[in-house]
Amino acid sequence: MEAAAPRCDRTLAWTALRGHWQAHGRDFDLREAFARDPGRFEAFSFAAPELFADLSKNLIDQAGLRLLLELARECRLEARRDAMLAGEPVNATEGRAVLHTALRAPRGQGPFSEDVHRVLDAMLAYAEQVRDTAASGIRHVVNIGIGGSDLGPQMVVPALDAFVHPGITLHFVSNVDGHDIAPLLRRLKPEETLFIVASKTFTTQETMANAQVAREWFLAQGGSDIAKHFVATTTNVEAAAAFGIDTTFGFWDWVGGRYSLWSAIGLPIAIAIGSEHFRALLAGAHAMDRHFATEPLERNLPVLLGLLDVWYRNFFGCASRSVAPYHQGLKRLPAYLQQLEMESNGKRVDLDGEPLPYGTSPVVWGEPGTNGQHAYFQMLHQGSDLIPVEFIAVRRPTHRHPDLHVKLLANCLAQSQALMLGKSTQEALHEKAPTAAQDIDPLTLARHRTFPGNRPSTTLLLEQLTPASLGALVALYEHRVFTSGALWGINSFDQWGVELGKALCNALLPRFASGDTAGLDPSTAALLRRLTGTGS
Repeated sequence: MEAAAPRCDRTLAWTALRGHWQAHGRDFDLREAFARDPGRFEAFSFAAPELFADLSKNLIDQAGLRLLLELARECRLEARRDAMLAGEPVNATEGRAVLHTALRAPRGQGPFSEDVHRVLDAMLAYAEQVRDTAASGIRHVVNIGIGGSDLGPQMVVPALDAFVHPGITLHFVSNVDGHDIAPLLRRLKPEETLFIVASKTFTTQETMANAQVAREWFLAQGGSDIAKHFVATTTNVEAAAAFGIDTTFGFWDWVGGRYSLWSAIGLPIAIAIGSEHFRALLAGAHAMDRHFATEPLERNLPVLLGLLDVWYRNFFGCASRSVAPYHQGLKRLPAYLQQLEMESNGKRVDLDGEPLPYGTSPVVWGEPGTNGQHAYFQMLHQGSDLIPVEFIAVRRPTHRHPDLHVKLLANCLAQSQALMLGKSTQEALHEKAPTAAQDIDPLTLARHRTFPGNRPSTTLLLEQLTPASLGALVALYEHRVFTSGALWGINSFDQWGVELGKALCNALLPRFASGDTAGLDPSTAALLRRLTGTGS
């Protein structure tokens, strides 16, 4: 990469955007915009590999979008992107390259291709052995990991349920709380179970604690061949061997945890869907990688979504974004995106360590539709905060209940429409409300039933939820996070905020045995005494 890129707030485009937002953005009305411009949908709709995006219900006009694109260019987004894809050490605080894209590049077309495909081929061959249930005897696979070693596979496997081996059930254990693993172990038989211990260092506290519990259970239930029933995705082969594991699949320090489902961490995915579909998952992601790398910024969907994130976070002051996938298979996608975005961009200093004068990552949250409609959509429609919403819809289901799917899609479209249109007090006055109190003043009731509307949303459409389309969708989010992080001038690839709590936990653990509270703050000391029964 060439000379250091300027931070977004130190550019001419940022100043121009501030002026544009004050003059046109903060009072922008979607209803008026569509009335003025019948071609708005076409102008703000974009195609990318495996999906289509409608951005027309966002609070942005063509002039604002042009200024955001100028901001991207002034911040040298393309150079930063190219540096990441070329394997330069863009993770500056750890001196590492960031090459999860190499994990899905076809053979001979990416950095470290020989190493990547050697591990991939070995992992997929092993997965096929496990999938031969008549020979392996395996009926249950338990993935023991946490963070990126858990969230990726736990999101993908139910999303691709239509492609999952019918004779193997996948389970995921991550929480160090014994209430996570204990109920699962009660349902398993050691001779039918394969445990995957997913930890790059084979030292992750929660993972190793649960792995030890699984090992003790296995032996207590009469299991004898640990090497057959335990496998590890790790680079610490010696520690795995000491545990009793002799089958391991490694990965590299340029694979961040939240970007690792494409690596050996994807072993439970490969066992679930098979090698052919796993390769299709990689191919879908690679297609989006090429789109991100080569498409002009004006049509580059990850870039456009990242620019909108900056627009809402820094100009409208939106502190959160809701993700509403209208597909039950994507029920774990919001949780996956929480780590991807909030761990990546939840930073308060720039690349030079200087405090930032603006917000970075929003809070990402959501639930599948239509469940979310009966939970938090009330706040989206009538709450006091402006919260952009992301709808994800799939045109063709993989089940045989078309009437249900039509209802699902109708709900998805209706919610984005309602967020935009709203309902005026005058409209509410002329409606009947059968459940309203009989003696309430009509105008008061109408105000309660008024929806302000003009609330922004994006809709992403997939033809069908397949390995390829899911791969493209996840890669889209990865590159979107990179885009907003690059403009904010932060390192999206370290996670020092995870470390402090771990260190303090390790210091506290011996105190639970000793009861020693010396040197602790009064609150922690008092809570420790209560938890250990050594104080009132």
